[in-house]
Amino acid sequence: MTLFARWRTERDFQRKAEKFVERLLAEPDDEDVRWLAQTATHGDTDHARWELRYARRSVGLITAERDALDDRTGSLVARALDAATTRDPQVATDMHEIAERQFNARLSAYRDALLARAGAATAARLGQTLFAFAGGSFRQVDENIVRGGDVLSRYLAEANGALRDIFGKASLPENVPPSALRGA
Repeated sequence: MTLFARWRTERDFQRKAEKFVERLLAEPDDEDVRWLAQTATHGDTDHARWELRYARRSVGLITAERDALDDRTGSLVARALDAATTRDPQVATDMHEIAERQFNARLSAYRDALLARAGAATAARLGQTLFAFAGGSFRQVDENIVRGGDVLSRYLAEANGALRDIFGKASLPENVPPSALRGA
């Protein structure tokens, strides 16, 4: 591959990561914001909106890291997400460092919730994580935790759909099992 062809391929891959991040930057539904504000953030809709933004971005990045066809996707998405967050007009210039720390704390917690194998179902763990950061009650799996898990499960499904739409989906010949390609 020539240098120019390689550059073009890398630039195309970077554009795909940026397009994927655009989907992660979608604003949460107003109904979900109102619900979370009423049930967890003591009426603070700004806090509720930010928790849902952080959640969508976190599970989207985790999806890119674990489900993408190319190992480079996660790091490219992380860089594109960082650049988009730096340019985000909703984050005051002097608050970027705090926003980054808050995002990283949530990213780590959502990753732990997805990786845990014991205890509650994955959706419930995601809901509990959302409520832990939002300031709501998260110890008992009640209808609010279930709804929070449903919201975050929807974010996961949307991220997976966006990943396939933008980066493509795996395709194998019908007569070749995936395990046969391991050594290839």
